[in-house]
Amino acid sequence: RVQLVESGGGSVQAGGSLRLSCAVSGYTNSHYCMGWFRQAPGNEREGVAGIYTGSNSLYYRDSVKGRFTISRDSAQNTLYLQMNSLNIEDTGMYYCAADGPPCSISAPSSHFRYWGQGTQVTVSS
Repeated sequence: RVQLVESGGGSVQAGGSLRLSCAVSGYTNSHYCMGWFRQAPGNEREGVAGIYTGSNSLYYRDSVKGRFTISRDSAQNTLYLQMNSLNIEDTGMYYCAADGPPCSISAPSSHFRYWGQGTQVTVSS
C-alpha cells in the first residue's frame, strides 16, 4: 500500500537550484526512514540524503553537504530535496525511497523497500 511519486526534476545551469518532491502514501501512522538516491550513467545508485521521521535525524552524502537540504512535510506526507549550487556531477536520475521500521537513514539502496519511479536532474556548465 506504500506509494512514492517524485517530481521537480529538470535541466539547470551549474550554480542553479532545483527542489525535488516525493509524495508518499501508506506510511502516515508510523515512523520510518526516507532517502534520496541518484544514479548517473555508468555509476551505481548512491545515497544522497536521508531523514528519519521519528526524530528528524538527517544524513547527507559528503559531496552535497552545505548545498542540499532534505526535509519532510508531515501534514502533506511529502518529502523534499532542496538542491542549491548544483554541479555537473549532480546530474542523474533521482529516486526517493522509504524503509522500515526498523531502518537506517544511511543504509545503502539495497536496504530500502519502497521506491518511486525517479525524476531526471541535468546540470549543464
